[in-house]
Amino acid sequence: MPQDPMDFEWSYWIEWGRERILWLLAGHLLVSQMSRLFVEKYKPWCLMVYGMAACWLLLGIKGFAVILLHAAISFAVAQFQLSLLTWLCSLILLSTLRIPAVEETKRKWYDTENEYYLLLFTVSVRCLFCTSFSLEYCWHAPAQKSSHSFLWMLAYVFYYPTFHNGPLMNFDEFSNQMRRQEAFSVKTNLSILIVGIIRIFFWWCLAELMIHLMYIHALYSSALPLESASYWALGGLALAQVLFFYVKYLVLYGVPGLLLQMDGLKPPALPCCVSLMHSFTKMWRLISVESLTALLICCFTYRYIYVPMGGSQSSLLGTLLSTALTFAFVSYWHGGQSYLWYWGTLNWLGVIVENGTKRIFSISLIQDLI
Repeated sequence: MPQDPMDFEWSYWIEWGRERILWLLAGHLLVSQMSRLFVEKYKPWCLMVYGMAACWLLLGIKGFAVILLHAAISFAVAQFQLSLLTWLCSLILLSTLRIPAVEETKRKWYDTENEYYLLLFTVSVRCLFCTSFSLEYCWHAPAQKSSHSFLWMLAYVFYYPTFHNGPLMNFDEFSNQMRRQEAFSVKTNLSILIVGIIRIFFWWCLAELMIHLMYIHALYSSALPLESASYWALGGLALAQVLFFYVKYLVLYGVPGLLLQMDGLKPPALPCCVSLMHSFTKMWRLISVESLTALLICCFTYRYIYVPMGGSQSSLLGTLLSTALTFAFVSYWHGGQSYLWYWGTLNWLGVIVENGTKRIFSISLIQDLI
């Protein structure tokens, strides 16, 4: 039975995975285990060199140079230790991905659109990693600067399991865990690998069944069936799409998460099932704390935008502003199209309405009435 072709993201990453990325991840696993077994002290640098080689192989010398240039610019700006300047640099670098002349030039580097999109997705995610390193550098005391060298930045930026599509680990988590040397057990790691592969294979089979049998995205791409459907049917379609989104990211983030475990790192928790969520605010808070969701950068915006701006601990106006900036950045990072701004606005309103309602119901007079 033919599959639903309308989910671009799933088809795109599964195709790249089968062709090259899974093989490169397997190579990373081999290098990682050999370095842990024989040269634990030099593991970060072995993995850095491998990540650079994999980047060069997939994106070519020009794609590799773009990512290296972004890292070098971000590191240079971070030396001023000004968070605002770091953010300005990050937004400028991100905006260069949307300049038509630059887009056309990069397209000419590759034979197919898929190769260009791989560069686009990779550079977008690398911008987050460069920003994380730079902001952590700005926030740390002078005594800690030695652990934030350019070499460590390259090890972070070119770490291959998270290279193309995440998930995101902030720089401090990455460097602290990568520096930690633990006892290495081949037997333990092998059991983790086998159980992880079985789990991910189950999720992949479930996602393939959904995309071959349910045709959720094909139905959404045509107005006619949606106009003729009942409200119950529309609600069922919406739930089915969100559940497929959840299963899809169990696979897409489960694979790099497994490799993080094999490297001796603690992977970000996999997303909570959306069917268990009943609170709009709680959903975003759990997403932010656990670092994983359908949207890659929720933990990034929580740590680097929402909390520094005051978040829920500030005044009402401060909370409104920090929440608005969080969703604005998420919308802009994903491309800045009009539908993304609508999405961000609706999410912002949802969080504000729920928080406002909670504040009203926390008033003692209202509680007494209830």
